[in-house]
Amino acid sequence: MMNTLRTGILMAALTGLFLVVGFLIGGEAGMLIAFLFAAGSNLFAYWNSDRMVLSLYGAQPVGAQSAPDLVHLIEGLAQKAGLPMPRVYIVQNPQPNAFATGRNPEHAAVCVTTGLLQRVDREELAGVLAHELSHVKNRDTLTMTLVATIAGAVAMLANFAFFFGGRSRNPLGLVGMLLVTLLAPVAAMLVQMAISRGREFEADRCGAELSGRPLWLASALQRIEKSAAVIDNPAADANPATAHMFIINPLHGGFAGLFASHPSTEERIARLRAMAGQMEQETARRGPWS
Repeated sequence: MMNTLRTGILMAALTGLFLVVGFLIGGEAGMLIAFLFAAGSNLFAYWNSDRMVLSLYGAQPVGAQSAPDLVHLIEGLAQKAGLPMPRVYIVQNPQPNAFATGRNPEHAAVCVTTGLLQRVDREELAGVLAHELSHVKNRDTLTMTLVATIAGAVAMLANFAFFFGGRSRNPLGLVGMLLVTLLAPVAAMLVQMAISRGREFEADRCGAELSGRPLWLASALQRIEKSAAVIDNPAADANPATAHMFIINPLHGGFAGLFASHPSTEERIARLRAMAGQMEQETARRGPWS
């Protein structure tokens, strides 16, 4: 509940930033043009994001015959979550990782890397898949598409500043226009990443509830983090805008830490362990026959 409220507050802040920047550097005309362009491009991405991302990573569809254990595990978790069976894909990539995509639960896909299948056990895999299905159930793809639309509009307004007479409309003058042009996109990106981190915490919580074993996911996160830190993911490095989709940040070096789309793995594990402790206390309080 708190993560949902926090997401709403951050989205409102991002919208407010967009409106302020629009009036300062683009005026009403510039704001409208930038927003329409950003909305159009992100609407296209929303309807086609699953095919685009899966193609980008060379993901191959699998079924009950080619990957029976994986498919049956996802099927069981999806039924438990009350979700339609998503499409299942595997990426030939040694880095252990996973992501979900699709505009809604009816058009969802869950994708795992070969590295994940090789490096985690069945319980840890169940924890990861429950996390990804929670993203689907919570419609995080829709949330992040809306956020990307507004953040993209802010960045475009900054680029349009020179074409719409930002200096004459900006009460801070030339220096103010330059500051807004440089800092507004960074501020929008930071808010966008903060929302993404909040959705990861929520997917951890919901995924742990779905599997019934928070420590499965905690163990998986620890194992994936350790391996992902030393195993490259060239496709992700070439397309950093997709990094927020993965369960663990696939990027290495550069600004990966400053603009991290994921909360720290240590904090995620600590929350999951605390959640496991609360579940144990609740079970003990109810007694073995409840």
